[in-house]
Parts: sequence; C-alpha cells; structure tokens
Amino acid sequence: MKKFEYEVTPYPASTFKQVAFFCAENGTCNLEEVPRDQIGRLTEILNERGEQGWELVQAAFGNGGLLAFWRRELK
Repeated sequence: MKKFEYEVTPYPASTFKQVAFFCAENGTCNLEEVPRDQIGRLTEILNERGEQGWELVQAAFGNGGLLAFWRRELK
C-alpha cells in the first residue's frame, strides 16, 4: 500500500504580483475571470512544488489568498 505525507501551505494574496483570482463582495471567488497573463505566478508555484515531488490535492481561494493542499509519496 502506498503511503503519503501531506502539507498545507498558505499563500497570502501578496505572494502574487498581479491578481491571480477575483473575489466578489459576498466572498465567492472565481478563477474563470482571470486574464491568461496573470496565471503565471500560480503556474510557477505548481511547478516549483512539483519538482520537489509534491502533488497538488486541492486549492482553496479566498479574499486573503490561496490555501494549497499537497501530498507526496513516502519512499
């Protein structure tokens, strides 16, 4: 049976040089409205963590930033 380790990482909104997601006043957030050229920082984070063996399990977006849930297989 495979075994995994997990990590939860917060990325505050200030991590992104440009807005990487939009949140409405009611608190709902949406990535669909993000211009293509602003996805770059999120892609960098995913690639950096992927090179370290981490797989993104889930991401939660909010007014304050991004909360990422990662896992990687234990050897």
